[in-house]
Amino acid sequence: MQQMDMYQPPFKDDRQEGLMRSACPISGAAGGAIKPIKVPRGKGMFSLQPTLQPMAEAESFLRQIADETGGAQGLAQRLDRLRCGFARTGTWQPSSDELTFGARLAWRNSVRCVGRMFWPSLKVFDARAARTAGEMYLAILDHIDWATNGGDIRPAITIFTTDGPKMRILNGQLTLYAGHVQSDGSILGDPKNIGLTRLAKKLGWKGAGTPFDVLPLVLRIGEDAPQLFEIPPEKILSVKIRHPDCAAIAALGLQWFALPAVANMALDMGGVQFTAAPSSGVYQGTEIGSFNLADPLRYNALPEVAAALGLDTSHKNPLWRDQALVELNRAVLHSFAADGVRIMDHHALSGSFQKFCTREQAQGRKVYGDWSWITPPMSSNLSWIWHSKTFHKEVLKPNYFYQDMPLDLAGLVAG
Repeated sequence: MQQMDMYQPPFKDDRQEGLMRSACPISGAAGGAIKPIKVPRGKGMFSLQPTLQPMAEAESFLRQIADETGGAQGLAQRLDRLRCGFARTGTWQPSSDELTFGARLAWRNSVRCVGRMFWPSLKVFDARAARTAGEMYLAILDHIDWATNGGDIRPAITIFTTDGPKMRILNGQLTLYAGHVQSDGSILGDPKNIGLTRLAKKLGWKGAGTPFDVLPLVLRIGEDAPQLFEIPPEKILSVKIRHPDCAAIAALGLQWFALPAVANMALDMGGVQFTAAPSSGVYQGTEIGSFNLADPLRYNALPEVAAALGLDTSHKNPLWRDQALVELNRAVLHSFAADGVRIMDHHALSGSFQKFCTREQAQGRKVYGDWSWITPPMSSNLSWIWHSKTFHKEVLKPNYFYQDMPLDLAGLVAG
């Protein structure tokens, strides 16, 4: 692949802003008169809760669409159809354009995401026609293909139906590495995924027994038994981690997948909860270098990286972990760039978030944020976000919410 500039943002936002907006059928270019639904603060505010007033939330959502798009002329008729639908069925289904607006707005509202500047460009795949786990699987493969795009990663979401038994994807992400518990209690692979690995094995999966075994998709419809679906290896773009100056790091065999795709969150919009709505974006380098590979509770790679770099790890050099961390993050950015896989460093992403805030404020919208999530985990105080005292955790709907493992499967996950 052609080498990519590691500092290139996912979208040329300044030159292509007009294209971004024209690609969004309902762009949300203006507004502020309608007050959106707020989730009560406190424990559980990021978890999916029952909707107490679905029709009121639906009306608020449709009014927000009209407010932000200048579509007030047809609002009264749309609200009449909404109320008739609720009277007849007790719920409603958004049109494809309304679904697109809601998914994009949910990204705009996501206080734990620092990459929100690109919300108008989110590709929305309406997969509500899927009814079986097999059909879900095929739609997910299409999502992976489109979003991966040969390394030129594009943000996307695939939304499955709420009409019928509840659909669930039990994987935290579409691509995950297994965590194999060894006989001595040690973990081979990713400790974060021990529970899902245990469930997959009880459903018949074995894995190759390597540190980077890709887990199968675990899909469930209603109360049926979960079904396993292997993702074909050729669908998963992986990047081998190497360092621009230290060949010994490549020998460690570290790698990571190119597409970050959250799979088990629900899209809550307009009083409708889409419990299967996998969404993908573009990696921030520190997600891989600082969290996934370096964290002591994950792959804990810093001791090996330090050894490869020849660092003094004695008490005389108490900052050896910091040195190794920076070099591992350099290696991640270098490797993705060399393979032509789109990624953003934390400095560039903080800058893009500042542009997002400026644009939102120009539209009369307040920007909320979960400070501990949007502040970079490395060199934090070099980011303007670290010094900002204005961010508050205010969760607006539409939004994405965490879902618990179904109760009847919790025992299998726990062991």
